[in-house]
Amino acid sequence: MNLVSFSLILTGVLLNAAAQLLLKAGTNRIGSFEFSGEKIVPIAKAVALQPHILLGLGCYGVSVIVWIMALSRVPVSVAYPLLSIGYIVNAFAAWHLFGESLSAQKLVGIAVICVGVWLVAKSA
Repeated sequence: MNLVSFSLILTGVLLNAAAQLLLKAGTNRIGSFEFSGEKIVPIAKAVALQPHILLGLGCYGVSVIVWIMALSRVPVSVAYPLLSIGYIVNAFAAWHLFGESLSAQKLVGIAVICVGVWLVAKSA
């Protein structure tokens, strides 16, 4: 895999991870909710107007374009497993930004993912 291909994959992964983090930040601002009967319109409006959620959706849109470019250069059997880099990024970012736990069990899982990503990338 060449540098351009890897850069496209990594950019797509990071945009996807950023989208998840922005969506979480947006839902943190809105609070817990359910789409039900009389609440659907005010909740839908709150979600649709939340800046973090809008930015997150924008990141998703750009990530799709970047991902399509990556798939035009790299076999999906190589590219798709590299999406798991996003799990690593999000685990540490959520710990840092939102105070989510990063237990020993999660760290072991992240280590396993790192080994898997390395093996897949090496096979390309």
